[in-house]
Amino acid sequence: MRLPGPLHVLNEGLAFVLELAALAALAWWGFTAGGNVIVHVVLGLGTPVAAMVLWGMFAAPRARFKVALPLVLLVKAVVFGAGALALYGVDRPALAVAFAVVALLNTALATLDRDAAFRTASP
Repeated sequence: MRLPGPLHVLNEGLAFVLELAALAALAWWGFTAGGNVIVHVVLGLGTPVAAMVLWGMFAAPRARFKVALPLVLLVKAVVFGAGALALYGVDRPALAVAFAVVALLNTALATLDRDAAFRTASP
């Protein structure tokens, strides 16, 4: 299923917003988790940085390593799942569910769209 141009752009923009929201959720959780300031800072900065590195290596459009689609989807599931769990961890269960549902739908649409684009581009 190939998305029409404007919907493709909208879905790609939403994907970027979801990526930023996952990082923000991980930072929010990290800065509130743990028992002291050092743990807050390490988790608040470390978890989003770890997610960014993972994403940049495997899931970004210009990822460092070109890997098969299943690994890209696994990385997206890990980062978006961690973002949803982080929201749940800061006592925002409804927001966690909404985030997970939107991320899942966005990723599914993007995957179908890219697959259709690849199929039409192949000779």
